[in-house]
Amino acid sequence: MFGSMMMRPLKIADILTFAAEVHPHGEIVSVRTEGDVHRTTYAQTAKRVACLAHGLAAQGAKMGDRVATLAWNGYRHFELYYAISGMGAVCHTINPRLSAEQMTYIITHAEDTMLFVDLTFVPLVQSLRNQWPAGLQIVVMTDRAHMPQDVEALCYEDLLAGQSEHFDWPDFPEETAAGLCYTSGTTGNPKGTLYTHRSTVLHAMMVGLSLPSALQPGRKILPVVPLFHVNAWGLPYAAPLTGASLIFPGAALDGESLFRLMDAEGVFSAWGVPTVWLGLQGEITKQGRLPNGLKDMVVGGSAASASMIEAFEQAGVNVCHAWGMTEMSPVGTQGNLPVHLEHLPIKERVAIKSKQGRRIFGVDLKIVDEDGTALAHDGIAAGELFVRGNTITSGYYRNEDADAQAFDNEGWFGTGDVASIDANGFLTITDRAKDLIKSGGEWISSLDLENAVMAHPQVANCAVIAVPHPKWDERPLLIVVPSGSGKPDVAELMALLEEHFAKWQLPDDVVFVDELPLTATGKVSKLTLRKAYAEGTSPDA
Repeated sequence: MFGSMMMRPLKIADILTFAAEVHPHGEIVSVRTEGDVHRTTYAQTAKRVACLAHGLAAQGAKMGDRVATLAWNGYRHFELYYAISGMGAVCHTINPRLSAEQMTYIITHAEDTMLFVDLTFVPLVQSLRNQWPAGLQIVVMTDRAHMPQDVEALCYEDLLAGQSEHFDWPDFPEETAAGLCYTSGTTGNPKGTLYTHRSTVLHAMMVGLSLPSALQPGRKILPVVPLFHVNAWGLPYAAPLTGASLIFPGAALDGESLFRLMDAEGVFSAWGVPTVWLGLQGEITKQGRLPNGLKDMVVGGSAASASMIEAFEQAGVNVCHAWGMTEMSPVGTQGNLPVHLEHLPIKERVAIKSKQGRRIFGVDLKIVDEDGTALAHDGIAAGELFVRGNTITSGYYRNEDADAQAFDNEGWFGTGDVASIDANGFLTITDRAKDLIKSGGEWISSLDLENAVMAHPQVANCAVIAVPHPKWDERPLLIVVPSGSGKPDVAELMALLEEHFAKWQLPDDVVFVDELPLTATGKVSKLTLRKAYAEGTSPDA
């Protein structure tokens, strides 16, 4: 028997319409690339988003088109999130930290029709434009007065000028594609996750339900996590839905700049990766105080150290350790303590908060052994972590080969992490099933680096492993077995890698060895290598 309730499609545009009506005074404050601070409200933003949607339509954008962005956190980027998806197109956010080769691949693979770019990235676009599809239309996200000279591109504010402040947002199925984000978290080319209106709206509701302290009217939230990286953990949707204000930092993410902005705006909650908060910690120490109003922090992207969590907790800032993936929209767990654990001594609370948190509603977790058998959630058993839910991908965008390896026979998505789950539901990531390196919250593929190095004629074998780093958590170390023709020059190896990878993906050091340790099956034992270089580069390197 079916119930008799209405069925209305979940659509992203409805979030902003709701915010404009119910939370009209919620703010969006942005540090602009032009150098000033811009202020607006959700009510005012809804009108500009309508103008932008008309402007997009006037340029030929239509249902299903992929419209790309290459931009910092700011109000114009926020407007694009809603105008593009609201009219039925797909908002494709591009990570500017990608190498030229990776960026060209995803723009071509996504078949983007337009690219909106912040002033900062105009030189990058100019240098790569000849490698991109000829029909790609470029729009610079500024006003006419700040348009760069000798650049063949449209001006963002010109698209909005003279357009109607009302747009009839079309009805379409909630399964309609809304956003596209590529991840380079596994081997080979980056893989695209294609979000739907349904998954995005549900994720916003799930995050709002899970983090009520930060997400409520009157709160000010600083997303340091970028809009170009997995939808800034859903904040562009969850904040207006709940009435929280957004404080966008633009390009300045150093500790001093963040402290100054947070202090001036009275930011209550700040969201970002651990490396950013280490910089903020340094400025807090220098100032001898917290920024005005700071009471809450969400940390994700990579594991936060117990010492960092304890320092903020001792200063009166609640630290919520969260975990997720691009393929999960991305939030899967949150680490706020349940009421019955809040009374514990600080050391015990920090030990729990150093874990990856408990699942949010709508996300199911399981750990399995090598045979795929589910293991107990007892905090002892450890196995590969699988997830499922309405906000988790059912397949990569146009990549059947990746799909074949990503899911088990019950349809659960394999995260590639090895984990345990305790009796209270807290997740602990203990290792990675695939040999990836996570540096400053960004993935680096060891296999891709190895494949590139093996092209050098003086390299007989090589391995890339993660070694600890005080700021970036992990950095790649390249271990090379020279061929009989002599030892390769380190500068040559780096030049070879620079052709295919961004600078931040390159190894920090190169070690030459006579042979690599092997497993019983003849594979390179990276476990042995990680143990040997657990403290960094070996003295005999």
